[in-house]
Amino acid sequence: MPRRPRSSKSTVRRRKSQPQASWLKRALVSLLLIGAFVLAVYVSYLDYTVRQQFEGKRWSIPARVYASPVELYAGYEISSKNLEDLLLELHYRQDNQLVGEGSYSIKGGQINIRTRAFNFGNTPQESRNISVSFTSGGIAGITDAGTGESLAIVRMDPVQIGSFYPTRKEDRILIKLDEAPPTLVQGLLSTEDKDFYNHFGISPKGIVRAMWSNVKAGGMVQGGSTITQQLVKNFFLNPKRTLRRKLKEALMSFILEYRYSKDEILEAYLNEIFLGQDGASAVHGFGLASEFYFGQSLKTLNLHQVATLVALVRGPSEYDPRRNPEHTLERRNIVLDAMHTEGFIDAQQLNEAKKQPIGVATVIHRSANRYPGFIDLVKRQLKQEYKEDDLTSEGLRIVTTLDTRIQDTLEKSIASKLKHLEKSSKSNDLETAAIVTRRDSGEIVALAGGRDAEDTGFNRALDAVRPIGSLIKPVVYLTALEYPDRYTIATPISDTRLEIPAERGKTWSPDNYDNQEHGVVPLHSALAHSYNMATVRIGMDIGLAKVANTLKSMGVSRPVDLFPSFLLGAQPLTPLEVTQLYQTLAGDGFATPLRSIRAVNAADGKALQSYPFTVRQAVDPAATFITNTILQEVMYAGTGHSAYNYLPQNMALVGKTGTTNQLRDSWFAGFSGDFLSVVWVGRDDNKPTGLTGGTGALQIWSELMRQVSKKPVSLVPPDNVQMTWIDAASGLLSNEGCPGAKLMPFVDGSGPSQFADCGASPESGESWLNNLNPF
Repeated sequence: MPRRPRSSKSTVRRRKSQPQASWLKRALVSLLLIGAFVLAVYVSYLDYTVRQQFEGKRWSIPARVYASPVELYAGYEISSKNLEDLLLELHYRQDNQLVGEGSYSIKGGQINIRTRAFNFGNTPQESRNISVSFTSGGIAGITDAGTGESLAIVRMDPVQIGSFYPTRKEDRILIKLDEAPPTLVQGLLSTEDKDFYNHFGISPKGIVRAMWSNVKAGGMVQGGSTITQQLVKNFFLNPKRTLRRKLKEALMSFILEYRYSKDEILEAYLNEIFLGQDGASAVHGFGLASEFYFGQSLKTLNLHQVATLVALVRGPSEYDPRRNPEHTLERRNIVLDAMHTEGFIDAQQLNEAKKQPIGVATVIHRSANRYPGFIDLVKRQLKQEYKEDDLTSEGLRIVTTLDTRIQDTLEKSIASKLKHLEKSSKSNDLETAAIVTRRDSGEIVALAGGRDAEDTGFNRALDAVRPIGSLIKPVVYLTALEYPDRYTIATPISDTRLEIPAERGKTWSPDNYDNQEHGVVPLHSALAHSYNMATVRIGMDIGLAKVANTLKSMGVSRPVDLFPSFLLGAQPLTPLEVTQLYQTLAGDGFATPLRSIRAVNAADGKALQSYPFTVRQAVDPAATFITNTILQEVMYAGTGHSAYNYLPQNMALVGKTGTTNQLRDSWFAGFSGDFLSVVWVGRDDNKPTGLTGGTGALQIWSELMRQVSKKPVSLVPPDNVQMTWIDAASGLLSNEGCPGAKLMPFVDGSGPSQFADCGASPESGESWLNNLNPF
């Protein structure tokens, strides 16, 4: 039977449908190719991002700034209570078993300490167990608890006083995988990612297992994200929970697993995971978390402490052991149970660990600016040698010269004395600045940039440029005394009115503070009582340029205007510059640059830079000795005498008051045998304070030195200086037994040659310091 031909209508429909199907197929193929291309480009971009961040500098580690370490030794004046306070400041925890570094116990009159290891750069220190015994005066002895050997000195790890943070305020202590306790890795694998070493970044089995565990427990006990995914979320992504971010997380996890080994990924995770908040800075990584929560290094933690840190991974806020100890304990025990289930710990270890309390240390807050004025000085000094990025990203360890006990005492002295001074109606809105150094080394042990210890604004100690008043006078007299053929300690000086030509036909005539003329007075009395007229006569005779050169030699580099008023302190200086000036006097004429840093070490403890003690002869030691002797008279009988209301007379203090016009600035600079202190009191608006140097700054200085200074001044005359008895009234030779006789220093050949009525021959004082009478 012949086939019937299809209708022409059907044929037309078939011919029309074939081109449509072909077009749709081509469109789909094109879309797939475009999609594949876009995906390939996107994956390439993610691959580049992963490699660039993971292979480069992964983290910006802030520089850590430490105070000067406390050194313990027999005879060190510290009570057992004060030593315990120091240990608490160092965040040591009380533990009778001394388990782990940074622990101590008290038994009877003895403190047992397990110190922390600390790398000081050139002198790494290992942890050791010591026993410290006490007497009423301080430490009686220190012994090694293991060997019983007596120890001469033990250096404690220093107090961290601040950090220099990058823009993103994160902190961490980097650790290597082989430095992590095995129990830490076991805990993480047990609770966070059992299949870590088998999956390729995402674990479908883990997701199903986590869902089933959570259903059985009736709550969230296990997560489905792998360690790799958690690292990606923390390291590369923002916290937004969107489908796009989840896809990106998955792709980056694949890339990370493809590019890097499991151990590299795990090590990065140990250092990156977020584990808490320390004020404004985030705590990342188990290295820092160990110190933040337990006050000890990660390698020293025991099982229950490691399990506590692992518990934090699930939620640092919810399981914060300081805020929610019950939740933390519950989660810690879940971690321990998981470790037991996986066979990492046995039943005995499990039970023992569960019996332990959480036992976190007291709150350890690493303030970015615990002592902002001093930290400011340290950063300025570092910026002369390091880039900003080095200070905020390389994890430098900076050991400074700050003594926290002296710093705290200074702040308390300022607070109490300013409050007292402001009781006067004339004294209000006072501000202050103060610097304390070690007399023998120039190390700055305390600094206050203002009355508010926490103020991070204007640092008056470094930036307040104020006229220094009579603080300049010792420079004038020292310059004159460098010419012993013209000026000696007993040279008669006229303290009478004088007029000095000034510009445009005018004259300048200085007045004394008491508006009195005192006639002819010996040079030492002119300085001791801060007579202006006598000082100007000496300065004009010696020459302004010579006085300015002396100032420069003593460490002040600021340009000087050579007007006669310069001789009375019209020259403005900062408290830091004044401290450098008086440090040279305290150094017996040898200039020691002020230091705030002892050493800079790399993150691994390697020494990068040290700041050794340096000294140079700046001015004549003989003239300096005589000047300092007169400045002792200032304290005994002159403008600084009120200091002895606070300190004993045998301290033989050296110092000078300074007061500027209309009582705008109150200054005092002086030293004992161990410390030099400079204090300024004034107002930021430069209005009068109603205070002289003696009634203002000296009061803070005295209150501070009363508490910190233990050593009297012992001035040793140079070989070319002889101590000679002279008659105070006439300045002629006398002897020790004559009325009004004083033992005074003279450069060889410059002393008087004639005798007063009393005394037939001069006598040299072989032990003059023992016989030194107050002037």
